[in-house]
Amino acid sequence: MDRERALLIDTDAGVDDALALMLVLAHPRARVVAVSAVGGNVPLERVVPNVFEVLHAMGAEDVPVFPGAAGPLLPGEREHATGFHGADGLGNYAPRRARVQPQSEPAAQALVRLARERPGERTLVALGPLTNVALALALEPELPRLLEGLVVMGGAHTGRGNTPHLAAEFNFYFDPEAAHAVLQAFPRVTLLTWETTLAHPLPWEEHERLAALGTPRAEFYDAITRVTRAFLEGRGAPGLLIPDPLAMVAALEPEAVAASERHRVWVETCGAHTRGMSVLDHGRQGDPNVRIITAMDDAHVRALFERTLRG
Repeated sequence: MDRERALLIDTDAGVDDALALMLVLAHPRARVVAVSAVGGNVPLERVVPNVFEVLHAMGAEDVPVFPGAAGPLLPGEREHATGFHGADGLGNYAPRRARVQPQSEPAAQALVRLARERPGERTLVALGPLTNVALALALEPELPRLLEGLVVMGGAHTGRGNTPHLAAEFNFYFDPEAAHAVLQAFPRVTLLTWETTLAHPLPWEEHERLAALGTPRAEFYDAITRVTRAFLEGRGAPGLLIPDPLAMVAALEPEAVAASERHRVWVETCGAHTRGMSVLDHGRQGDPNVRIITAMDDAHVRALFERTLRG
């Protein structure tokens, strides 16, 4: 990326969201215009303080934060991901030092306003359920034209989910209607999926090396990832799973994408086991609307982590 990229970040502020925010806030050629918060990994009332804690850790407390949707578009039972992220969504991090001063403007309205301010110049990176983005679309159907691009962490392109709906990835499971609406409205979406996440863990030896760098950022990284590490090690994972950081790297440095496929993609909104499932048109019957990232350059990702944590 040779030019500065202006980014809008929509997040449900779990541990991997926090790591993704750290990567973008430390990047020399990226500027975070705003962060919008959505309920997902944890309830919204925990998401907003988590965002501010990351901003504080990175010395970026001037970035405005806009609270958004607390729940999905349609009511229904959902499970938060506190087992993976900790009860607070940030690895049960303490002590809390950040001042929590969110903006009064709702996230969907803010996303529309910020897109209209600089048409075609700002990229939206969505790291949580797509509720805020769907609401912004309802307010401004021209949103896809007003944004430079949309990068999403979500979906499972081979149906290998990680939720009670067996074929659905968490963000799409949490609000299938929003995910479906967004994918159908945007003619070009870059999608980093759960299977790609599983294929690119941060090996434990690399995680330990980064956590031991001795900088304040590395100490924060170490503290907020302890619950997630225990969760993953208990399930035999070979390293730290970093879905949102992978999506952020793809947004910041597209050259780190090693392989991708283009498909027409829908999101299933019915089914006991398939609600939230990503449905791909492998026969190329329709025009592709999604670029699915299937492989990342691990060395590139690790180098960006090290640069961030050494700073």
